[in-house]
Amino acid sequence: MSKPITEQPSKYDNLEKMEVLELLSAINAEDKTVPLAIEKALPQIRDFVTVVVEKMKLGGRLFYIGAGTSGRLGVLDASECPPTFGVSDNHIIGLIAGGDVALRKAVENAEDNTQQAWKDLEGFHITNNDVLLGIAASGSTPYVIGGIKDAKENGVLTGGISCNENSSLSHEAAFPIELIVGPEFVTGSTRMKAGTAQKLVLNMISTSVMIQLGKIKGNKMIDMQLSNKKLVERGTKMIVEELNIDTDLARQLLKKHKSVRKIIDLYKDRLNTNSLD
Repeated sequence: MSKPITEQPSKYDNLEKMEVLELLSAINAEDKTVPLAIEKALPQIRDFVTVVVEKMKLGGRLFYIGAGTSGRLGVLDASECPPTFGVSDNHIIGLIAGGDVALRKAVENAEDNTQQAWKDLEGFHITNNDVLLGIAASGSTPYVIGGIKDAKENGVLTGGISCNENSSLSHEAAFPIELIVGPEFVTGSTRMKAGTAQKLVLNMISTSVMIQLGKIKGNKMIDMQLSNKKLVERGTKMIVEELNIDTDLARQLLKKHKSVRKIIDLYKDRLNTNSLD
């Protein structure tokens, strides 16, 4: 049986003999192939996003599970949704094999436990209203495969992101997404192209879901959390552009209402901007 694509030898060799610019150019050339691989999977991604939106409109949540790089990317994407879209941290939840300590350090054998993912998910009271997305470059990570199988047995809708064709994850998940990026620049180092592909697709999934749920207006993050000066200024600019008012008045309104969406909803249809208060 041939090796999975993610484990096949790099197209490059004698890397230690390459000059720095030669290394960088070769890595860059490989990275350029990632968007093309994702383009081929767009119909699969669309189908998954569609079912997630349907579930979330009914009050469901989206869970990510993964190990190593895949798990870290899932946690990263989930953690960025509350500040970006103003949702609670219970809307999209990322879990990594080995727990939060594995975000910084490798946890020995964590990814080999086929039962732990479901135990982790039960801690969040996962139900068949929710959706589970398994992330595994190889498509064979035991932690992920076990979690997907258990989820199916409990009536939870499942998806999977992998970088090998016809992987175990693709066979187990109801909505498989295959990102065939080919052998890595450093043989087997799926933190590279496979990780980049996973990161891009997770961004696509969460952003598309949030747009479909009404968390973006035009092209602006009107529900974002105003957690620092930069975001307050961004929110102020949004209000200026949407209501055609001056910056000082926009700042006053934002200080009073503390929500870009609330201000726009309250005042958008008022023609006499002098009456804004």
